[in-house]
Amino acid sequence: MTQLRKMMLEELQRRNYSHTTVTAYLKTVGDFAKHFHKSPDQLGLDEIRAYHVYLLEERKQCARTVRNHTAALRFFFCKTLKRNYPLEEVPYPKAARRLPIILTKEEAARLIDSASNLFHRTMLMTLYSTGMRRAELCHLKVEDIDSVRMVIHILHGKRNRDRDVPLSPKLLETLREYWRWMHPKTYLFPGTENGWRADKPITPKVLWEACREAAQRAGITKSVRPHLIRHSFATHLVEGGADLPTVQLLLGHSDLKATSIYLHLSERHLKAAGTPIDKLELSGPTEVKRSRKLHKR
Repeated sequence: MTQLRKMMLEELQRRNYSHTTVTAYLKTVGDFAKHFHKSPDQLGLDEIRAYHVYLLEERKQCARTVRNHTAALRFFFCKTLKRNYPLEEVPYPKAARRLPIILTKEEAARLIDSASNLFHRTMLMTLYSTGMRRAELCHLKVEDIDSVRMVIHILHGKRNRDRDVPLSPKLLETLREYWRWMHPKTYLFPGTENGWRADKPITPKVLWEACREAAQRAGITKSVRPHLIRHSFATHLVEGGADLPTVQLLLGHSDLKATSIYLHLSERHLKAAGTPIDKLELSGPTEVKRSRKLHKR
């Protein structure tokens, strides 16, 4: 490990950044240095600007991805190297806000029923039943399942926050059947090492493959990934009558604004809002002339 990498790692650890963020930030700075074939401390604002253009124009990466790269580079230069780069000098690209794609309830049921084995089925059921993030599911432990209180403890979530989510009786039934078959020790969904099961968490790739294979078998053409199931969980909760603060707590959002997007996806709320045209007294379409010719005066 180089001295610069060690310095950045220590700064990240001092601020208690998550393991996922630490890994991503270190990789981003490494890729940035590799692109210019120089040590990153020899680079500066001109290279950051050029790298932004390269990511957006040549790599065709979306603004949200480039924002993540920008955050990592700002951390390295401002926190590790103590260079005072103002925000206007290293701006975050403006990202378009797009509504996420979700599954219908019928598609969610088909997805779970199309899992290729009990291991995949249990993962998909846990995702849809709790709305937890991909990394949270990968690191879920056997001891986190509290069947007495009927809750699942999600520990060290995003920004290192803990939370509890309800344990569905239907999920508990599947978890018990899965435990009798798999007998996991520490991690609920153990990974493998050299082709053999090991007492370590699965990689995110395993979860992605479970989603992709089940969607393919179910005939779902949407790009099904773990976060899409999380979006579906939240939207279906709102459609079922759950209030936003409750959904916020279950998802582990720090800001209610992030949760409010599910109002835009909820069919129940869209129908309840209606449209002003429904209140107008209009003549019927059968009474309107069909001709588009203009009449001369």
